[in-house]
Amino acid sequence: MTLLNKSYWENRYTENETGWDIGVVSTPLQTYIDQLTNKNISILIPGAGNGYEFDYLLNKGFKDTYVMDIAQKPLDTILERNEIEKRHLIHQDFFEHNGQYDLIIEQTFFCALDPTLRRNYVTKMLELLKPNGKIIGLLFNFELTLEGPPFGGSKEEYIDLFNDYFTIKILENCYNSIKPRSNRELFFIFEKK
Repeated sequence: MTLLNKSYWENRYTENETGWDIGVVSTPLQTYIDQLTNKNISILIPGAGNGYEFDYLLNKGFKDTYVMDIAQKPLDTILERNEIEKRHLIHQDFFEHNGQYDLIIEQTFFCALDPTLRRNYVTKMLELLKPNGKIIGLLFNFELTLEGPPFGGSKEEYIDLFNDYFTIKILENCYNSIKPRSNRELFFIFEKK
């Protein structure tokens, strides 16, 4: 399997090998963001890539929002598009980050990690969330193989991974996925226990 490290991801962005990048906030995440009423919550988007969800949150008036990526190139791209303080851009390995957030938005980050890191992802999310904090987003719903990224998974696997630490509020087939991902995504809301 390919070593999915900082240089791998930096190279993908430098060479514009970003087939997962749809150029806008995804419909399921936009729909979720649109129903949020408290603009003062702290939000993290790990593995944000070009961060269209971040742009959308800023445009909706959310100020305590942060994007994180192990690669610098996508963070530079976000900075070029937005007049923001650099503190909103976190250039760091997710597993080394310390912070506390009310909401973490998952968009293609989980599926880009080596599958052997999935349990570490769950415990790190638990650590980063404030009491009653939530992770929301999308998880792929197709067979997990060694080919990737993206790496797949199943509803049963996700329940097994998260159930001990999170209350599973929603984990269901996504009704408003973009066409290329139709019937291949699960929308979820997991609340820290």
